[in-house]
Amino acid sequence: MGKLNPINARIKREYFAYLKEAQRRNEASIDAVAKTLVRFEEANGHKDFKTFRREQAVAFKRKLDNQPAVRTGQRLSRATVHSTLSALRAFFVWLAGQPGYKSRLNYADADYFNLAETDVRIAKAVRHKPFPTLEQVHHVLAAMPRATNIEKRNRALVAFALLTGARDGALASFKLKHVDLVQCRVDQDARDVRTKASKTFSTWFFPVGGEALPIFQDWCRHLRTALLWGDDDALFPPTQIGIGEGGGFVPVGLRRDGWRGAGPIRDIFRNAFEAAGLPYFNPHSFRDTLVQHGERICPTIETFKAWSQNLGHERVMTTLTSYGTVAPHRQAELIRGLTASIPAIVIDPAYLAQVITAMQQAKEGGPS
Repeated sequence: MGKLNPINARIKREYFAYLKEAQRRNEASIDAVAKTLVRFEEANGHKDFKTFRREQAVAFKRKLDNQPAVRTGQRLSRATVHSTLSALRAFFVWLAGQPGYKSRLNYADADYFNLAETDVRIAKAVRHKPFPTLEQVHHVLAAMPRATNIEKRNRALVAFALLTGARDGALASFKLKHVDLVQCRVDQDARDVRTKASKTFSTWFFPVGGEALPIFQDWCRHLRTALLWGDDDALFPPTQIGIGEGGGFVPVGLRRDGWRGAGPIRDIFRNAFEAAGLPYFNPHSFRDTLVQHGERICPTIETFKAWSQNLGHERVMTTLTSYGTVAPHRQAELIRGLTASIPAIVIDPAYLAQVITAMQQAKEGGPS
């Protein structure tokens, strides 16, 4: 590996500032771009970006084709390769317009990061995402323990995710003040709640049936009356760790502040589904569950528009294209149902023979 290039480091800092301030990209997105640039530099021996030529782009594409994924050891997916190369192309297009680089770089050379059209189609193909049914989530809620404060919190967390479809980042940052039990509403206020793209909107609890709503209502009352929580305390407080009788670290209760990340929330979901004898579904998959439920029960377009807004979507097409894919087994059911509804066509053999005879006579008597 070559030494780090300080000239490259300076221009990358300028690019990251451009992405943040001009392109309004978030930190996670910028971090992904930074990792991509480091990967390219390592493959290219940390050469100055001013020496970039199309041959470097072609060589890097071939390297990605032969590079195994860290987690699986298998060939990198086309989607990963496409996103990596797209980030590099965007960087070098921007770089070619910067002072000190204009005379050294060619805009067209950045196009050599493009994948073949067939690979792009593979990378962008929409594939079915597994998600739980309402019945499976209700089964998980029924199976979850509820004796301790931690167990009550975990159960209420899963119930609330089903009632709202909130993303895990939001789940980790809600406070009691954001919940209105009278209106059955939660305010996803971006000033406090880590919503996607810092969007502020309100969600009224989805009509999902079962015990989800009573479970969550009991949890809010428990926080306020038994634990004496206030408006600014966490809706789903982290686990307090202390020293147990054996001298080791053990859960001893709940903290009033919120989680800093969503990892513990995903662990709660994983443990809950596995304990119920079901495969793991992450919190985000509940949004697919709710969209499928809405497609089945919403009687009008206006109702489904409200359902879509309840998920934080400004456009119904976002809901339909991102979450509205019909599961393969349901697709089969619908098509078979249409087939069964079409009456069978019975053809009289004698009538068919008359038609064939008439066609032959017309052919023989027609112009030669």
